[in-house]
Amino acid sequence: MATERKKILLRLDPAVHDALTRWAADELRSTNAQIEFLLRRALLDAGRMPKDAGRMRRPGRPAKDDDGGEDTAETAGEPSGDPAGE
Repeated sequence: MATERKKILLRLDPAVHDALTRWAADELRSTNAQIEFLLRRALLDAGRMPKDAGRMRRPGRPAKDDDGGEDTAETAGEPSGDPAGE
């Protein structure tokens, strides 16, 4: 069973948001995925990534399992050393 993802309100300077949006588009990610990618990379670099943190979802549509759910065992596993989950 998949863990529900946390939702937060994040207030950003409009110029910072625009820069993040452009960067995300360059890397074919949503702005939200780019922010999570950068936060995960910062946690890894600081040695603060929790051992029980799930992996980031891969790009594209989530795989459908036989029950019609969106998560698979592959995407719900332990994090790899790569914050992009690749």
